[in-house]
Amino acid sequence: MDDQIARVLKALEKNKMRNDTLIVFQSDNGGTRNALFAGTGFDVSKVKIPCDNGPYREGKGSLYEGGTRVVAFANWPKHIKAGTSNEMLHVVDLFPTMAGIAGASTSKSKPLDGMDVWPTLSEGKPSPRTEVVYNIEPYRAGVRQGDWKLIWGTTLPGKVELYNIKDDASEKNNLAAQNPDKVATLQKRATELAAAGVKPTLLEVSFKEIMHEMHAPPAFPGEELEFGQEN
Repeated sequence: MDDQIARVLKALEKNKMRNDTLIVFQSDNGGTRNALFAGTGFDVSKVKIPCDNGPYREGKGSLYEGGTRVVAFANWPKHIKAGTSNEMLHVVDLFPTMAGIAGASTSKSKPLDGMDVWPTLSEGKPSPRTEVVYNIEPYRAGVRQGDWKLIWGTTLPGKVELYNIKDDASEKNNLAAQNPDKVATLQKRATELAAAGVKPTLLEVSFKEIMHEMHAPPAFPGEELEFGQEN
């Protein structure tokens, strides 16, 4: 990766484009800690996955910080001050931010989830973002507002977790029992988001397949029944 970046920078400098180029790098998820998300076609149950997400809990595929909080950097000589930002930012903020830098209007776009965070990136100002939606699915939801993050497992037996990310980025202390009002507020928000979304295609297809198999002919002792056939 270092060699690739070096080659890109060298090419930009050679063509005198370095000072006119904004470079952004980021990951799309945390490192894999669960073999289920390893993306391999063989049994990895006995393989130690080498990813290290530092102090953050779990990894790719989970709603915990280890799976959703990622490293990123932005570099543009004379436009971005050197330093580190711990402000709340989301990948969906990139599009309106880039459009704003380029002078492109988004007024005719469909409603955007992202925000223009250029002042945060370039000057270190507070982020305008106050909410992060990690995921909204029929069986789980993850929503953060301010410092408070809800992880809600809706499949029975249900599970509710509430963390103060500012004080507990490692998500070790579940504060749901001590903060029922905050839990209720974030659950309401998750329900609103779920109601506004489209039904997951995977679940819809799976349910149709189940309904189809329910109409299959009976199988008697000693007979074999093949599923997936049209009657």
